Amino acid sequence: MCSESPLTGYLRTGCCEAASGDLGMHIVCAQMTAEFLAFSRERGNDLSTPAPEFGFPGLKPGDRWCLCAARWQEALEAGMAPPVVLEATHMSAIEFVSLEDLRAHAVDAPTK
Repeated sequence: MCSESPLTGYLRTGCCEAASGDLGMHIVCAQMTAEFLAFSRERGNDLSTPAPEFGFPGLKPGDRWCLCAARWQEALEAGMAPPVVLEATHMSAIEFVSLEDLRAHAVDAPTK
């Protein structure tokens, strides 16, 4: 089951899908927190500011967004990882992030 949030997804389908052309591998569905948004902005990726030219309204705490697997791992290592929506995270995320870490940060029921 994918997220009902209209923001979730590189392709805006509600799921974090592995898509050709997505060089960042936006495959970890995360629920934004103020702390993570500040962390990302400090790292040079401002997800809070709208970019209407790309149809991007800007994110706020509580929104769900597909993060680059490497960014989520970076945030994890810095103690700033946002919660994960496992049901909308692409299975290939475990090539970059451990399943145990994803489950430990899950907002939905862990799946087997």
